[in-house]
Amino acid sequence: MILLIIGGNDTTRNSITGGLLALHDHPEQWAMLKRDPGLISTMVPEIIRWQTPLTMMRRTATEQTEIAGVEIPAGEKIVMWYLSGNRDERMITDPDQFIINRESPRRHLSFGFGIHRCVGNRLAEMQLRVLWEEILSRKLDIEIIGPAERTLSHVVRGFTRLPVRVN
Repeated sequence: MILLIIGGNDTTRNSITGGLLALHDHPEQWAMLKRDPGLISTMVPEIIRWQTPLTMMRRTATEQTEIAGVEIPAGEKIVMWYLSGNRDERMITDPDQFIINRESPRRHLSFGFGIHRCVGNRLAEMQLRVLWEEILSRKLDIEIIGPAERTLSHVVRGFTRLPVRVN
């Protein structure tokens, strides 16, 4: 139940805030988006990758296996660091750059993978897409007027505060 609450609230809310902050910190990307609102479709997964709303998730190995040459015994606790995976230069070109027209933008781990893939991933993407479509169609200017304050959590990568002015 906790995962559903976090997935349906914290991750989407923090992706909205993280996207706003990313566009503020990368004004050339914001200008590109204003010129071409069609980039929303590639920007949304880039925001989710860039923000990575959940930093990690722990699982228990159900059987002995090997990952990258490391033996994992059955019953061992293992951690997937989404934040690290979303910055893996072997999988993502220029992973430390926020690029709203990135090729293959949905190639990220923010929603998990395989049987542990987030069931609300499409809903989260839709919420972000609609939000940015509305911001652009209304020609809203959102100005960050104070520092971002982050949550103190080893699981949720979020914000407790980001003061803005909407014009």
